[in-house]
Amino acid sequence: MQRDSLKPLHWIGSSRKDLTSFPDEVKDHLGFALFQAQSGAKHRDAKPLKGLGPGVLEVVSRHDKDTFRAVYTVRFEEAVYVLHAFQKKAKKGIATPKHAVDLIARRLAAAAKHYEENHDE
Repeated sequence: MQRDSLKPLHWIGSSRKDLTSFPDEVKDHLGFALFQAQSGAKHRDAKPLKGLGPGVLEVVSRHDKDTFRAVYTVRFEEAVYVLHAFQKKAKKGIATPKHAVDLIARRLAAAAKHYEENHDE
């Protein structure tokens, strides 16, 4: 796909800064997943994030016994929004912590507002 046909990628809150602090291998993995989302495709590791409705996806990347996650939305026709990027610290279970889900929900609302102000006609 040509670069000029990619959907714009918007970063909400600290998501860009957080993702850029990850190890290079993780940044490559998550970055490729975001590129595919911009292209209209879905990365093989992208899974729906439960509890936030359709179009909110999470990609998990494991590196050196650590787990990193990026959450983004393809809910909007003309843009992709990165809502959160974080290293999962909990040692028990795979569920996304409630405080992270709450933060993602607030950022999803901010993305909807940004999209409405900048993309809707």
